[in-house]
Amino acid sequence: MNIRRARLIYFSPTQTTKKILEGISEGFQFEIVEAVDLTPPGMKTAKPGKIAGELVLLGAPVYSGRISPQAAERIRRFQGLHTPAVVVVVYGNRAYDDALLELRDIAVAAGFRPIAGAAFVGEHSLANAEMPIALGRPDQNDLEKAWEFGESIRKKLETMDSLDSAAVLQVPGKYPYKDGTKRPPVSPVTREDVCIKCGQCAEACPVGAITVADEVVTEAAICIRCLACVKNCPSGARRMEDPGVRQTTKRLNETCSARKEPEIFL
Repeated sequence: MNIRRARLIYFSPTQTTKKILEGISEGFQFEIVEAVDLTPPGMKTAKPGKIAGELVLLGAPVYSGRISPQAAERIRRFQGLHTPAVVVVVYGNRAYDDALLELRDIAVAAGFRPIAGAAFVGEHSLANAEMPIALGRPDQNDLEKAWEFGESIRKKLETMDSLDSAAVLQVPGKYPYKDGTKRPPVSPVTREDVCIKCGQCAEACPVGAITVADEVVTEAAICIRCLACVKNCPSGARRMEDPGVRQTTKRLNETCSARKEPEIFL
């Protein structure tokens, strides 16, 4: 198959998924690579697009072993017209459970033909200097493996006569998918004594849960705990102080410290 154009479609509140997909695309060495960032709140109602004649990379972070409903909803707005695709999930060094299988199924239902998949490790959303869960990842080693994965995908495409000859992509996971959606409404809070009201937290929030005025107000009921607001706050005013989440962070730091490497499926 002679494909020389790629499109990256990703939901990436903390930019880790974006970095991985960009690393993979560099390995393609294609003439044209375009990106569609599904993260901003406005993408929830963006006009759906039909895609043909190019390779599509679909990427999303893993939250509690699943693709976030927001990412799934926005990816479903695209329609593949017998279009080859690569599905990629990024998780915080614990486990990706059924997320890669779920993303593959979303892609197939949308008319894409997954020919490759991968699970990469990115800095956990709860990571910080005290609890360094995969802190700093993807690192250089991860990006090198992403480049190699992209090169392998290009070579696979070059040897394929057509998508009809491609076997169904097999990835880990099971049915029914893990129920990772039942979580209490908890969100980061703002230390008003150090907040400079710059608004970067509101700009970073992918679901529009934050309003900045005389005070910073967060709608905990719609927060997805991506912690993009925390990682983008220049004054350190945003913090996750919920006792349950802090306990979870401590447990993950103790049990998920051993480095995990990317898993590739071709």
